[in-house]
Amino acid sequence: MRQFLDFEKSVAELETKIFELQHVEQSSDDMNISEELKQLVEKADKQLIALYAKLTPWQKVQVARHAQRPHALDYVNAFIEDFTALAGDRLFGEDHAIIGGIGRFNGQTVVVIGIERGSDLDTRLEHNFGMARPEGYRKAQRLMQLASQFNVPVITLVDTPGAWPGIDAEERGQAEAIAKSIQTCLRTTVPIVTVIIGEGGSGGAIALATADKILMLEHSIYSVISPEACSSILWRDASQAAQAAGALCLTAQDLLKFKLIDQIIEEPMGGAQRDPEAAVASVKKAIQESLDELQAIPAQILQAKRRDKFLAMGRQEVE
Repeated sequence: MRQFLDFEKSVAELETKIFELQHVEQSSDDMNISEELKQLVEKADKQLIALYAKLTPWQKVQVARHAQRPHALDYVNAFIEDFTALAGDRLFGEDHAIIGGIGRFNGQTVVVIGIERGSDLDTRLEHNFGMARPEGYRKAQRLMQLASQFNVPVITLVDTPGAWPGIDAEERGQAEAIAKSIQTCLRTTVPIVTVIIGEGGSGGAIALATADKILMLEHSIYSVISPEACSSILWRDASQAAQAAGALCLTAQDLLKFKLIDQIIEEPMGGAQRDPEAAVASVKKAIQESLDELQAIPAQILQAKRRDKFLAMGRQEVE
């Protein structure tokens, strides 16, 4: 059952009517309503195109968080063959918010690290809603070091509201773990390609996104703070989140303009949640193109270019 967002109400009403007419047509041999159905489908498609052509930043936030968007494990299961998950940070324990391991991408061995937020209540609880603890980031460090050791590229899939802010995480060194993950990304000697597939929140996202190529899905978001938290700090009122979203410049289009990401991956009309297979295929193609480009660069030059890229952020002029 498709879930609709608040601003999709007009499309939802049309698609509900289409569903009802399809049911009537299938259950009756005497009624021919194919022409009416065709007109309704065309009208729904036009409304959807018009809606998604002018999404506000806050509407983009809602799309990025849509429960039916493909998650990290959906991408891994779709295009990583022979995936072998590797667990634990060898210091404390296993963190299910970050999944990672070794597999084959288009026949090439890769290390994959993803932040998984879950698709229903049980899996969301299991993966802590995509909010990693220190052991998750230390596991990611271990996997990146393994990639350097065996000279295989790294693919990271980011979808998180941010790192887990609980007392237990702070007691185990959350800030240090995130900082060390960023450092490990910068020191890794193999290509790193990151895709922001949903929500890229704060340091919890950049810990896995300090990459040679940062790709964002068209309706994903990437920000130093969530709109709700920003609103609570600036206006002491979380209800101003829509205004905060606009001020944060968190859309893929804004971030490409500011040269903080490298590429936007087009989504199916209406968002990745309406056609997950098409979204997965687009992400797979974009990752392969990035790997083809990066693997031609010698390791030392790759490292230096990665460091220079992040040091230059905030210094260059916007075109």
